[in-house]
Amino acid sequence: MKKTKRFLLFLSSIVLVFLLSGCGRSAVTAHSTGIWEHYIVWNFIRAIEFLSHLFGNNYGWGIVSFTIVIRVILLPLIFYQTKSMRKMTELQPQLKTLQAKYSAKDMDTQNKLRQEQQKLYAEAGANPVAGCLPLVVQMPILFALWQAIYRSPVLKTGSFFWMHLGDKDPYFILPILAAIFTYATSKLSMMSQPEQNGMSTIMTLGMPVVILISAVNLPSALSLYWVIANAFSVGQTLLFNNPFKINQQRAEKQQAQKQRERALKKAKRRAIKSKKK
Repeated sequence: MKKTKRFLLFLSSIVLVFLLSGCGRSAVTAHSTGIWEHYIVWNFIRAIEFLSHLFGNNYGWGIVSFTIVIRVILLPLIFYQTKSMRKMTELQPQLKTLQAKYSAKDMDTQNKLRQEQQKLYAEAGANPVAGCLPLVVQMPILFALWQAIYRSPVLKTGSFFWMHLGDKDPYFILPILAAIFTYATSKLSMMSQPEQNGMSTIMTLGMPVVILISAVNLPSALSLYWVIANAFSVGQTLLFNNPFKINQQRAEKQQAQKQRERALKKAKRRAIKSKKK
């Protein structure tokens, strides 16, 4: 259910970007008014232009460096999300036990189930909504970047390798890369889950398709942002939530548990034999 909500939130966020893209088409300058235009979009433009000047006025590299800076700033939030989601994963057996215990659908039983779940979350220090926080934070950034490109004459006319930043990628290279890195991030995250279900597979395959379709119809600058951000996500997943390391630790833990159980059984059998003697 939580994964379904996250996927629906992601889809609705993409739709929101498309809907809001028609709002405000006039150029944003230092004289623009309003909290959104003057304090957010204009400062995004200034930040990208400043970083671009460090690369010989190349606005593509300015967007790349701006994206990396944003992702680094978000690292503490990502780390918190990853840590909390790991805890949620480890709690799944206990959550299933509670759901089986309080399976009745009457209001009193369901309230008791929620109370026990909240108690379990609190004891483990887990936050069930932590997985949505990075997405909620990133969507205003994504929309602000969209507006910064579309409403800045300088950034919109910039070029980067084979493309104009304000136009679609003519060869669809960036949309394909964005989809590949999105798939890689989702696949790595799914590999660390002890149990996988149909919704996990749908998200792993569905999110890259959504990114691909969206990026094909968006300016190259926004596709460039997605490529760098999702490539960064791959590295950050390997750093904070490495599935190979997690699965190895899980296997070692299970092996240690089996050894303890065998040792306990042997001890019981020895105790029984001693009593018989």
